[in-house]
This record gives sequence, structure tokens and C-alpha cells, in this order.
Amino acid sequence: MGELASVIFTAEFLGNSLRFATPLILAAMGGVVNERTGVLNLGMDGMMLIGAFSAFAGSYFTGNAWMGVLIAVISCLLIGLLHAFCTVTLVMNQVVVAVAINTFSMGLASSLLRTLFGTSTSALRSPGFENIAWPQALQDLPFFGPVLFQQTIFVYIAILAVPTIWWVFFKSTWGLSIRAVGEYPKAAETMGVSVTKVRYLALLFAGAMGGLSGAALSITGLNTFIDNMTAGRGFIAFACIIFGRFHPVGAGLGALMFGLAQGLQLRIQTVGIPMPYQIPIMFPYIITIVLLVAMGSGSVPAGWGTPYYPDEE
Repeated sequence: MGELASVIFTAEFLGNSLRFATPLILAAMGGVVNERTGVLNLGMDGMMLIGAFSAFAGSYFTGNAWMGVLIAVISCLLIGLLHAFCTVTLVMNQVVVAVAINTFSMGLASSLLRTLFGTSTSALRSPGFENIAWPQALQDLPFFGPVLFQQTIFVYIAILAVPTIWWVFFKSTWGLSIRAVGEYPKAAETMGVSVTKVRYLALLFAGAMGGLSGAALSITGLNTFIDNMTAGRGFIAFACIIFGRFHPVGAGLGALMFGLAQGLQLRIQTVGIPMPYQIPIMFPYIITIVLLVAMGSGSVPAGWGTPYYPDEE
């Protein structure tokens, strides 16, 4: 245990954990916006998966990692648009739509992977993002250097996204519209707020953040794509929103907890503690379940998951 403690309580461990948490933070920040408008979005895992594949394929074929990110965002914007059309315009069951999106995304990514790259993809590598080249003096700072100044651009986007979404929610007119639509859409419509517009834009934003999240997963470090690469991280991001009580800061902290758990399981395997390797792999998911049980769902938007019919009285 002493050896484990010596590798856990280090700046490198915290820096790696923040890197692991980044895709979840990005997805959760997009998700918390659309959830606060009252739309149940269980399709984040599918968005992340399409984003991861699109970022890898776009980067591979164009030779430019930023083009991969752009293609990932556009692809997931289309997924978000499809989600919005089905749930907002057609008023379809939101759970069924999410299941369809997740299933479609998994099949599409797997099919395109084999169509474009063949059956053997283990050797494929695309251009990706390296750590930002901060001045060496910053990188060598005790503790803060490895945690804050040896990271890729996605980590800083994720860190900035949390206070930005908080400010939008609680300090802007747009944030008030988002919360009003999620709590009482009929009253918001009466006050001149377009429920349809707000929910469409929120789902498009969730799609864009899903694209960034997928890109952060596939073209930072690994620079490749494998089947089911998200491994349920979209559902973990959704869980972060729930036990974060639909608050951007709470959702961000929940994602960070998952990152710490993922870092812990890797450290346990590194130091060679005698236990089946499957047990450490379960740690992030066990912690997610424990947090959900301990924290509960808190107060949810009153209109959450409820279809809205503009013409009803």
C-alpha cells in the first residue's frame, strides 16, 4: 500500500487523471445544457463515438488534426440535429430516439472503419495533438507543471468550459431562457421564448461538444480508433450530470472523479498489486454507481423528459 500511495499522490497522477476526465467534462458540459432545456439525451455515447471516429478519419485522410476536429464537430452537429428533429419537432419518445442514435452510431462507426481501413486497423495512426509547448519554466514548476502545463488543448477547453457554462446559466439572458424552458416550457413560450429554438440550439451544442469529446478521445495520445472506443463514457457523462444535480460545476467535478478512478486503476496495475486485473478496470464504473446512490438525482428540471406540444392549452 505504501508503494501505491507513493505513485498516487503525485502531480503526474493528477495530471493524467485530468487528461482522462477531459472527454467526460466536454460531453457533460454539452449534455447539461440540453438536459436543462428539458430534453432527455441518453444519446451522448453515440455522439462521442461518431466524434471519435470522424476525428480520426478526418485527421488521417487530411493529414491535419484540426481538420479532424472540424469534421468531428460537423458530424456530431448532424447527430444533434437528428436528435432535435425527432424529439422536438416529431415529439418522439426521447429514450427510444437515444437508443436508436446509440445503436446507429455504433453500427455506422464500425462499418465505416472496416470499409475505409479494412479489417486490420491496429497499425493505423493519424496526426494528433501533442502537449502545448509552454515555456520550460512553467512545465518544470513543482506540482503545477505536470498538472497544468503538460496537457493538450482539449484539457484547457474542458477547464474553461465549466465556468463558461456556469456564467451562461446564471448570468445571462440566454441561460435564463434555457432554465425557463426546462422548468415550465408553456410559461416560457408565453413570455416570448421559443421552446423549439432553445431546445434545437441546446441539442446542437450538445452535439458539438460530443464531437470535441470524441476527438479528445481518439486523436490525443492514441491517435487511432477502435470499435466501441467510448466504452460507455457517454453514459458516464450522463451520470455525472445526474449526480452533479444538473449544475455545470457539479457535473465537471463528477467527471473529474471518474478521471481519478481511471487513473487509480492504471496505477494499481502498474505497481503490481496481486489481484485480478478485471477488478481495477471496474473501479471507475463502481465509483460512478456509488456516487449515483450516495448523491441521488437531486432536483431535476420540472419539464425534463416531457414532450412539449406548443398548441396545447
